[in-house]
Amino acid sequence: MERSLAVGNMTRVQEFVLLGLSTRPEVRDVLFAVFLTLYLLTLLENSLIVLLVCRHSELHKPMYFFLCNLSCLEMCYVSVTTPSLLAGLRTGPCRVPFTACMTQLFFFISLICTECTLLASMAYDRYVAICRPLHYPLLMRPQVCLGLAVTSWLGGLLVSVAKTTCIASLSYCGPNVLNQFFCDVSPLLNLSCTHVALTELVDFISAIIIFCGTLLVALASYSAIGVSVLHMPSAAARRKAFSTCASHLVVVGVFYSAALFIYCRPSRIRSMDLNKVLSVIYTVATPVCNPVIYCLRNREVHAALWKTLHWS
Repeated sequence: MERSLAVGNMTRVQEFVLLGLSTRPEVRDVLFAVFLTLYLLTLLENSLIVLLVCRHSELHKPMYFFLCNLSCLEMCYVSVTTPSLLAGLRTGPCRVPFTACMTQLFFFISLICTECTLLASMAYDRYVAICRPLHYPLLMRPQVCLGLAVTSWLGGLLVSVAKTTCIASLSYCGPNVLNQFFCDVSPLLNLSCTHVALTELVDFISAIIIFCGTLLVALASYSAIGVSVLHMPSAAARRKAFSTCASHLVVVGVFYSAALFIYCRPSRIRSMDLNKVLSVIYTVATPVCNPVIYCLRNREVHAALWKTLHWS
């Protein structure tokens, strides 16, 4: 009771201070150039994929439909976190109003949850294509693909509404310094001056459902694919199937390794420097690498790109 009265008499935090990646000016200038280049490259790569998929009818297939959704998501994703990262590197620790911080958190949670579901959908698509090829036109018909995509986006929004509402309803009485380059769950919970047990429980349960649930779908799909590939009589068929799925496995492995380490446990993480490094991996490195990984050995994408450049 006394704690509640004390909290009620404190001034509510109106803004947060993001420390960013580094406080050393000579390091910040170099990092600013690097991350600005990566940001622009991410937008260029993913815009190109969306253009190719929309423009070429030979890419109007379920795999490319999901890849197009993933590219749109990656552009939104980096545009939510990277501008505050660049601002911190350019000017040093920056102030973010409480509402703007919660807005950034909402979009970040929504997009990361959507990405998990999209990656699981892409894994299921590859499972059906390789393990049940005769049923592929039926199981992955346009209505099913659209339903999976819409479910991914809406599911991310619903989870984000629940988590952001819980975090925004907490009391923040000071200090207001976030040791991060964007408004993330763990640093915000560390600053709350009220009990966060319920919020941590909601965060943990949603992480288990979204991250672990979609990861299990992906692992089950790729395990089934692996068994099916081993039983293929032709070495050429095995190489083709492995080549198709290898890029997906790399993306899934990198993304989930970083994300699960941070989110699938109670959220008051003390090692914030490690938290920032892992955050860079899945908010900056993964979006810039995904288009290259997915399309590097894809002949259909290469042919579509060649046609586009030739027509230009």
